[in-house]
Amino acid sequence: MSSRSRDEDRRRTEQRLAASKNLDRMTAAEIVRLMNREDRKVAAVVGRELPAIARAVDAIVGAMRDGGRLIYVGAGSSGRMAVLDAAECPPTFGISKKKMIALIAGGRRAVTGAVEGAEDSAANGARDLRRLKLGRRDVVVGIAASGTTPYVLGAMKFARGRGALTVAVMANRDMPLARLAKIAIAVGVGAEVLTGSTRLKAGTSQKMVLNMLSTAVMTRLGHVFENLMIDAVLTNEKLHERAVRILMEASGASVSAAEDTLRAAGHSMRVGLLMLKLDVDAREARKTLAAARGDLRRALGE
Repeated sequence: MSSRSRDEDRRRTEQRLAASKNLDRMTAAEIVRLMNREDRKVAAVVGRELPAIARAVDAIVGAMRDGGRLIYVGAGSSGRMAVLDAAECPPTFGISKKKMIALIAGGRRAVTGAVEGAEDSAANGARDLRRLKLGRRDVVVGIAASGTTPYVLGAMKFARGRGALTVAVMANRDMPLARLAKIAIAVGVGAEVLTGSTRLKAGTSQKMVLNMLSTAVMTRLGHVFENLMIDAVLTNEKLHERAVRILMEASGASVSAAEDTLRAAGHSMRVGLLMLKLDVDAREARKTLAAARGDLRRALGE
């Protein structure tokens, strides 16, 4: 990174918040009130980027329908936000772990602790994408509050070279990361209560953006029925009970009918829903779903 870029980074992400200059002298009540006041600004800032977020959703949906993958790339706090969102999508939406991936500088060790120098290597960002055999149908979302993290920049440059769609999520629009992105999402939340700690407002804004991206993408891809998690993976008793409630809510069936149908459907909520709403057995429900190419609304004739 050039000295000019480092100076820009420092000016933008390490500005001091006037309201928190006496943070170490504040009471607990004063600190949490101040943080709450600053956090309330985040949603408004994210709101200004909704057109760009929606464009990214549409582009990701198109790429994934064409067989592509959604790949997040980040370092430090940004990388951890990426790992969290990617980890939660397979159980929530039933999507394969191979279709939604998060790369964090330093690898798995960096999820729970700092890995010295990991984010400073652009070559490692490119290397990690190369290992995934990145292709032109994939989408790479680079996440960096400053927009200057070498690991993320290296990955984005590699992605562009491979013809993959690139999306940037950052705090500062006029930074190198934005220039490498087809779609730039800039959520400038301003100075942090704790100077330079981008796990605060910047991290919150990233979580909000990633929530929108993944939820909207998975909904548009058909992994949601109405506003229900129809493809959630049932790995414990709590989730089994939730699945029964979802079938009851979506079909109007009784508890016993929903439980019996879920069992007969091999614990597939989408198959169970077709069974209940079309009054067919599991075999016929699967056949109908296959004919509709997995589209529940089409299978239901809606």
